[in-house]
Amino acid sequence: MLTATVASAQVPDVVRLWPGAAPGSAAVTFTEKITERSKDPKKHDRIYTQIVDPELAVHRPAHPNGVAVIIAPGGGYERIVIDKEGPDTSAWLNGLGVTAFVLKYRLPDEGHANGDRVPLQDAERAVRVVRAHAAAWGLDPHRIGFLGYSAGGHLSAMLAFHFDAAVYDAVDDADALSARPDFSVIGYPMTAPLPRQDAPSLVRMFQEFPLRVRAGVSYPPVFILQADDDHVVGPRGAAEIYLELKRADVPAELHIFRHGGHGFGIRDTRGPNRQWPELCAGWMKEIGILR
Repeated sequence: MLTATVASAQVPDVVRLWPGAAPGSAAVTFTEKITERSKDPKKHDRIYTQIVDPELAVHRPAHPNGVAVIIAPGGGYERIVIDKEGPDTSAWLNGLGVTAFVLKYRLPDEGHANGDRVPLQDAERAVRVVRAHAAAWGLDPHRIGFLGYSAGGHLSAMLAFHFDAAVYDAVDDADALSARPDFSVIGYPMTAPLPRQDAPSLVRMFQEFPLRVRAGVSYPPVFILQADDDHVVGPRGAAEIYLELKRADVPAELHIFRHGGHGFGIRDTRGPNRQWPELCAGWMKEIGILR
């Protein structure tokens, strides 16, 4: 029997991913922290750290069309940026009729057992939980996407390449379902640990789950966005993901904008990179997600 946080026809406001302690987190005792970094009270810039209980914050559209997108904000796998890459993206998706789920995922080097697996565990589980509740929540189980920025962009890519990885033992019937997203959006992905990071679990994660195609695997279609002047992760990683997908003839679309830097999301776009949400919406129509 499926363990459900809420058995309701309406999507709840918050969905816990795991019925008990998340895999590898049973012995973790710290308390989750939310830190406000902004000095402008009109523009929040909060971050999550010390994450123990992964969850999905739900943003419902006025006129849902059955499409769901799970959003993974960035933060270098050291934190999760709550405001910068979550609410504006949810609002854009809601305007398209898409139900948005902002994912609070665990970070590799915060003391979890098998820390190199916890982000992928949470990403896989998020897709399965949404898919398991699709009928009850008025969603199409075949139109579930995953969108991420920076570290979240890497998580979106890692899930697209390794959705079939057995990274945790099943906890309920939802885990019998596929964790393959029906489409993936990858924003300025972090494809290696940053030079300043001393993070052994993070290093192992990049080694264990390389972004390489494997024979016989059906990968989801992918939309990639990147700025050429991104001095944090650089455009090379996005280009390499695109070329790797094309090796397996995976439908993929890549947009590298001349300017934009790193972490622009939606609220900090300037100039031509303002076009990416419209381009992405057009792509979703072309692949049959938005009808």
